[in-house]
Amino acid sequence: MSERSELLKATDEVIDDAVKYADPMVLRGLLYQLTGDESIAATRVATMTIRNTDITAVTNPADVALIQAKAAAFLKSYRDQGAGDISYGPPERLRRSMNLTLGIDIPDSEFELWLEQLALDPWARGLNWQEPPPAHELQKFVVAVIGAGMGGLNAAVQMKHAGIPYFVIEKNDEVGGTWYENRYPGARVDSPSRTYTHIYGVDFEYPNAYCPQRENLKYFKWVADHFDIRKDITFNTEVKSLIWDEDAKLWEIRAEGPDGPRVWRANAVITSVGFLARPNMPNIEGMETFAGQAFHTARWPRDLELKGKRVAVIGTGATGYQLIPELAKLVGHTYVFQRTPNWCFDTKGYLEPFPPQVNWLDRNFPYVRNFIRLRVSWLTGPDSVMKTMRIDPEFKDEHARSERNKRVREQQIEFIKRKLASRPDLIEKMIPVAPPYSARPIIVDANYCIYDALLRDDVTLVTEPIRRITPRGIEVEGGGEIPLDIIVYATGFKANDFLWPMEVRGRGGKRIEELWAKDGARAYLGTMLPGFPNFFMIYGPNTNNFGGLQIVDFEEMVTRFALECLAGVITQNKRVIDVTLDAYWRYNDEVDRAEALMIYKDPRAHNYYKNDSGRSAANCPIDVRKIWTWLRNPAGRMNGRQPGDPEAIASPTVRPYLGEDLVVE
Repeated sequence: MSERSELLKATDEVIDDAVKYADPMVLRGLLYQLTGDESIAATRVATMTIRNTDITAVTNPADVALIQAKAAAFLKSYRDQGAGDISYGPPERLRRSMNLTLGIDIPDSEFELWLEQLALDPWARGLNWQEPPPAHELQKFVVAVIGAGMGGLNAAVQMKHAGIPYFVIEKNDEVGGTWYENRYPGARVDSPSRTYTHIYGVDFEYPNAYCPQRENLKYFKWVADHFDIRKDITFNTEVKSLIWDEDAKLWEIRAEGPDGPRVWRANAVITSVGFLARPNMPNIEGMETFAGQAFHTARWPRDLELKGKRVAVIGTGATGYQLIPELAKLVGHTYVFQRTPNWCFDTKGYLEPFPPQVNWLDRNFPYVRNFIRLRVSWLTGPDSVMKTMRIDPEFKDEHARSERNKRVREQQIEFIKRKLASRPDLIEKMIPVAPPYSARPIIVDANYCIYDALLRDDVTLVTEPIRRITPRGIEVEGGGEIPLDIIVYATGFKANDFLWPMEVRGRGGKRIEELWAKDGARAYLGTMLPGFPNFFMIYGPNTNNFGGLQIVDFEEMVTRFALECLAGVITQNKRVIDVTLDAYWRYNDEVDRAEALMIYKDPRAHNYYKNDSGRSAANCPIDVRKIWTWLRNPAGRMNGRQPGDPEAIASPTVRPYLGEDLVVE
């Protein structure tokens, strides 16, 4: 940290005003950590229920006033002392400070997980050598990273930090992955931005609670620039094949770039290509005959002229529902072609920037962003998420799968009815048949969203099936043609075609499709494949979090696991690490057992959460505390100390350690 010139100039009135915009729970833990003031620890909390989620909060006005006054006094004193570098306080105080922030006592088995989330150590999920190998040994082991989005950039940053040679291959001309490709109007993150950064990015300033595309891309550009990663990235180059050479114990990587074919060889490969990356186009008669412009949302043309245009949006998943309200402001008329409505969850301030006082506190109150991150992470943690996402097998209802699910459904129907009160003909068309959370929940702004857009005179909802596309527009069943200038396909991605269209061959020339022939893509802990040595996937099969926290957390955990595995290979003077086929299936049996009671298994739900075999290749139904434990220490480099979920540690079926499920050669 450095001197805060902005705080030095701040008046008492500015400080008094700013602290009113902070969550008292965050200030409660932070102030105690910085000061040890027992009067702050003595403030009381109560449990509130918001959308059927129990949340602890400081509710007594006197306690809120005390916390705010103490926060203002601290900032004024800090200002008057020069606002220079400051420690976060005694490490032994952290446990209680974190408990005060969350309003609960963190179990011993989870403390290190939440300490990582606090992000005081930027390398808490990195590879930290106890005794680094000789430099000449490290230089012999080179890792290829495929993709420069969220996962690939983190893998590069972590390997650079660990001193492991690496290179990155990226098909686009810029970093950012999905946030570079998806620039349609309304593109916005649906996870809290406070937790949509890597641990080392905790101090990156976000202007919104849920940031739009440009801000997310700005963050990933910052990662590449701040850690000087760009010089290690080959842009505009698409990997075509990854072939394992058993004799050489190397991966051969073939790609196509601006100057033609390229070939690399690497000891290990980390793929970070995501699974929401390859557009899924529908198969509609006559698509190729349309005379106007037609494109997928992930291929939105730059400088597209929209004024006065008649535009069709085909598809009403998360992308469509984000796009339509913003598109309607820009075009002449919007036609919304909807086959299946989706559940929308109204979120206050989803589209709004933070009040300036919030970002002022971010910049001037030491460690406030760390404690906000902890608090937001806890609110999206397993104790709240898993209750929402699971079926109660004893609960009987025509429309819902648990008592909690029923309450959520009733609340969101009321939201629909309130929004569409002036158009009762639309209400039934916008209520999904499947229960809430059986498809991707769509976060929308409470004040302006898809329902408001449908009330506009220049927006038409079309629920009749599409018959065909003509040169002039779209014909629907029952007759009639809608004339159009532009067709936008908001039809999602090939989410179940992991690693497609790359050719991936492991030992004996075995194709990845052979391993996945039974019922679709799977992996060991979402990252390893038997018979594909020194190969790791970031955001691989069954890593879409349904067990708590965010995808960036899962990706960081997987990356640490991959690097710990490779560290085990390097320090033991070995060349290869692989997972056994038996371990692969034992872990996936755990996935299948956990998935049996997930709401997305409801038979009325039809979306990318389930593949053609009726199981999810995308979602992870396992409690993230177990996942964190299993991914924590594969090479046993923690000197026998294994923190984490007791059930995961004692598991006889999942043993992610060298010499057990993992084999080095």
